[in-house]
Amino acid sequence: MATTRAALTDGDIRTLVKGATPDERAAAAHKICRALEIAPLAEEDRARAQEILRVMAQDAAELVRRALAVTLKNSPLVPRDVALRLAKDVESIALPILGASPVFTDADLAEIVRLGGPVRQVVIAKRPRLSQTVTGAIAEYGVERAVEAACANDNADFAEQALQAVVKRFEQSERVLSAVAYRDALPLSVTEKLVHMVGDAVRDHLLDHHAVSAELALEIATGATERATIDLVDQVGRTADVKGFVAHLHKNDRLTASLLLRGLAHGHMTFLEWGLSELASVPHHRTWLMIHDAGPLGLKAIYDRAGLPARLYGAFRAGVDTYHSMEFDGGTRDRERFQERMLQRFLTQPTLGGREDMDYLLDKMDKVSSAARKTCQARAQA
Repeated sequence: MATTRAALTDGDIRTLVKGATPDERAAAAHKICRALEIAPLAEEDRARAQEILRVMAQDAAELVRRALAVTLKNSPLVPRDVALRLAKDVESIALPILGASPVFTDADLAEIVRLGGPVRQVVIAKRPRLSQTVTGAIAEYGVERAVEAACANDNADFAEQALQAVVKRFEQSERVLSAVAYRDALPLSVTEKLVHMVGDAVRDHLLDHHAVSAELALEIATGATERATIDLVDQVGRTADVKGFVAHLHKNDRLTASLLLRGLAHGHMTFLEWGLSELASVPHHRTWLMIHDAGPLGLKAIYDRAGLPARLYGAFRAGVDTYHSMEFDGGTRDRERFQERMLQRFLTQPTLGGREDMDYLLDKMDKVSSAARKTCQARAQA
């Protein structure tokens, strides 16, 4: 092992194998592991190094085995058979390697979750990355603390079925349900199940950050579900099926001019397009052309055909014109800044809707300057 001879001596290896005390062998093990970690190894040298690691893993002294597990916990140099041996060792040795080693396969980790105790499960749940194979095992076999840790780990990839299993297994655990609810992304089926199971604060978070179906959104908005209200405009921005969402609103007589106007003010142009298409019974592609590509009379024609009130046409015209005058800039918080600017410009137009719509939109302008806010309020009172 020519590449490591400058750092190691034959004495180091002899001390590792024949050291009189555990402390001496542990010190030699630590030195050898550090040298192997930083040295570039040819294939032949790598094989020899791994044999040395196997010797360490079989040492009777816990200090020696722990030196290996801690020093090389992140290293791909550790042979898989050695990692698996260490994973079955006492916790002071098993946990460092379980929490970080890249040499375990997904099947290895899933099997350890199934057979290992709660402490090992929790450490695995907090690993930097978890595949669906591992999270599936945690969902099925993990104790409450392990499942909570995995659900709180946004680098853990959960299949929809696994999350449904978690919600079913731990329907009485506020900690687990909250961890699921606060994940960055959730399947629609999981979100809708959680809405009926969690407390007010967590439910508000779900409705603020995740999409629900048109049916549930309308149910909550109209007060059929206890303890919760929902902003249908916010849900418009989250739904993947705008056409279906709009059709359901229309079927339930909730596709109103006010809702379309509020959606437009948020920059939800697709919602306006599908809304006018639904109300006017005109195909979406023709509606799109009339709104965007047919001159000033196109919007008026589709608006009148949709049966919307003439008094609000000026507000819709102002909103569409404002939308066309703006662009996404590609920066961070792009969508949020776009909506802020859209609301501000829209509200400073002289022709807006009624006072109720004005109050609603003003509530959404969290980051608009106080001067602009006063101007808008003055116009609403005029």
